[in-house]
Amino acid sequence: MKQAFGVFLFCVSFAIATQARCTTLPDACGDDKTQFDVKTAKNQPAPAPADLAKARIIFVEFVDKSNAGLCIGCNFTSRVGVDGAWAGANKGNSYFVLDVAPGAHHLCTDWQTTNGELRTDIGVAALNAEAGKTYYYQITFKQNPGVTNLPNGRVMSSSAWSLDLALVSEDEGKFAMKTSAVATAKATE
Repeated sequence: MKQAFGVFLFCVSFAIATQARCTTLPDACGDDKTQFDVKTAKNQPAPAPADLAKARIIFVEFVDKSNAGLCIGCNFTSRVGVDGAWAGANKGNSYFVLDVAPGAHHLCTDWQTTNGELRTDIGVAALNAEAGKTYYYQITFKQNPGVTNLPNGRVMSSSAWSLDLALVSEDEGKFAMKTSAVATAKATE
């Protein structure tokens, strides 16, 4: 009985620690309780020109399905935070535009999930934005094939998804926009 109770306490402690680790976000993100309902529309006109007194950031999500094989539900939703507040979200191959004041900004992206299961990777970046400039950030979901060693000595093929947030060139950003849908996100709680 004592052994069973000890195992129970260990499992409860592990579950609580894992949940705490999975829901801790960097300061650049927003409130973890905020979720987004994202709609996408293809073949939309290019965004209106930016206000010259502001900087423009375009967040483009790209799902790399090259190693995915049969990938069911690969239209991941990524939340994007700027300076501690969620600014929007993408779903699948999509993008959204955000105009910000010039100066230092802290960016964050994560998987939108309600249980923290996929919250192993969080993308962060710093930007010193200049008025009149446009910055393109690509959010990439990539499947990383690998192997898992089982306790019985056998090996099982497995894969894990990773998330990355990276500044890309203007040419890469514009091309990604042409091949992506426009995302419109509405925050829900």
